[in-house]
Amino acid sequence: MKLSLGPLQYYWPRETVQAFYAGIADTPVDIVYLGEAVCSRRHEVKLADWLEIAHMLRGHGKEVVLSTQVLLESGADVTVLHKIAANGEFRVEANDMGAVHCCAGKTPFVAGPHLNIYNGDTLRWLASLGASRWVMPVEMKREDLAMLQMERPKGLETEVFAFGRLPLAFSARCFTARHLNLPKDDCGFSCIAHPDGLVLRTRENEPFLVLNGIQTQSARVHSLLGDMPSLVKTGVDVVRLSPQSQHTPEIIRLFDGVRRGTSSARAAHVNLQELLPGEPCNGYWHGRSGLEQVTEALA
Repeated sequence: MKLSLGPLQYYWPRETVQAFYAGIADTPVDIVYLGEAVCSRRHEVKLADWLEIAHMLRGHGKEVVLSTQVLLESGADVTVLHKIAANGEFRVEANDMGAVHCCAGKTPFVAGPHLNIYNGDTLRWLASLGASRWVMPVEMKREDLAMLQMERPKGLETEVFAFGRLPLAFSARCFTARHLNLPKDDCGFSCIAHPDGLVLRTRENEPFLVLNGIQTQSARVHSLLGDMPSLVKTGVDVVRLSPQSQHTPEIIRLFDGVRRGTSSARAAHVNLQELLPGEPCNGYWHGRSGLEQVTEALA
């Protein structure tokens, strides 16, 4: 089983991004996804910078994949998409069907978690277009994945989102700007002030959602660290972790210890708690509501 680090979902200063990935180079993660997948207005790190980081990580033995934007809203977004698809060096994660079209028949690609893949026919169709790996939708339960594993085409890898705030929805409206009574086109790039998103609370002051520009995330932190044995049993090839502003290298090492058998899933889950920016959850994996934390499966 391989460990991957998904694309950065938040807006960080350029120097912070560069320092973050310099630290990732020395971790046991196998695959790193790079690029702006959320909002095209985030210009701290440009495509040339992402490619520079990609070359650095490849020099440290990492497989690098360039992620495309989930929601394209302008001709400029489409132009960037075509540049990523035609980069000629690194595999591409297609996060919308436009990206699939750009890669189909030309280069192997990763079918991202936002393509809504729920059945064997879709898996086979994407594989016929050149998909070499697919990422399970975040709300899919393990029993449904097990059924798809029996139908997936030979040579197609399966990747599961196993750590991080869940990316739930994208919208043409910027919710961070709206919260601050700013127009989207003059947002002041306000989400850069919230390196792990802006927590939205209920009237009872309970964390409910996280606003991250045009993206809505879960307030709880999805973690399948305690469920690693069931991921292995289901035949998952790659476990994806999502970057957060603090403790990402330590979290990678906890997952690595479990996959190598040097730590139990239960002990690693306990050690993880102090590294989280919110309460944990794993309900979707167990066929429950996503915000639930199921503990009886811990090994």
